[in-house]
Amino acid sequence: MTNPTAISFGYPRTRVAETDSWLVLVRPKQPTFGALVLICKESVEAFSQVSPAAFADLRTAIDGVERMLGEVVAYEKINYLMLMMVDKDVHFHVIPRYAGTREHEGLTFADAGWPAAPALGTAVDLDLDAAERLAGVLARAWSAA
Repeated sequence: MTNPTAISFGYPRTRVAETDSWLVLVRPKQPTFGALVLICKESVEAFSQVSPAAFADLRTAIDGVERMLGEVVAYEKINYLMLMMVDKDVHFHVIPRYAGTREHEGLTFADAGWPAAPALGTAVDLDLDAAERLAGVLARAWSAA
């Protein structure tokens, strides 16, 4: 069964990839181009409750995320934010960081917080169709390596 956090971020339409223990989804509100949500598939609401197997598998997920975003976004830094205030399941917001802008489907994505903390309130809000198309682009990059 998929957890409520994944559903709130558009799963399955926003799915980029998954590992044994983690889902990689496009974040529909994009504070920077390529922003993702990395969601634990276990039914846990505290990071300390994640199983040893899921902790080990997090390495696989992060390796894939960073390789894929490096190729597609050409980020300069990457932020992993574990907020879990509204969506209770263990998850990270993955925010690729860069100076300047990135373009995709006629949209411009600036990193409004660069070089300080990410400006999560300033975002390109993708509708579900656009988020699904971006997920497809990222999924192809994930699979290419």
